[in-house]
Order: sequence, then C-alpha cells, then structure tokens
Amino acid sequence: MKKLITEVSGVVEAPVEDVERELRRALGGELTHQGGWWYRGEWSVEPHPRGAMVVHRVYNVAAWMRWAVPLANRFFIGYEKATREAFHQGLAAISRTRSEDR
Repeated sequence: MKKLITEVSGVVEAPVEDVERELRRALGGELTHQGGWWYRGEWSVEPHPRGAMVVHRVYNVAAWMRWAVPLANRFFIGYEKATREAFHQGLAAISRTRSEDR
C-alpha cells in the first residue's frame, strides 16, 4: 500500500525516448527508488505537445508506523520545496545534456 506525499512535474523540450534515457542515466538505470522504511520515488516520462512531460511522485510505503511519516515530514522544514527544486534542477540538467549532445 502506498500513499502519495508529493508530486512534481515539468516539460523537457525533447523526444520522450531521449528524456527517458537521460533520466535513467541520472537515476542509475531505474525509474523507481525505494529507500529507508517509508520512501518510494517513482518517475514517469510521457508525451507532451512540447516534448516530454516528466513526473516525479513520492509515496509513503511504510509497513509500520505509517502514521508517523506525515508528522516526521512536517519537521523536515522545506522538504517539499527542496524536492521541487531538486526535480527542476534535474530537468534543467537533462535539457543541458541534450543541448550539448547536438
């Protein structure tokens, strides 16, 4: 069972296949990452009129003390903002890499 905690998205003006390949390279090959006792991150790349829509979702997948995750995240001041900033920096890096490869 998983519960969505945060979702961020953005468009990269490049073909879906290229963006997915760069994203996999940046993430170590996988579009999912599970860490610690509660965290699961999932990325997806979908077609968009301007190129590729990249979506990153963070889920609470805790099997025990599930109720503590939202409380703990409130104490990590700036967690959601930091997640959004890191995501958009990653998209910018993918765009730069694509520009350099041309």
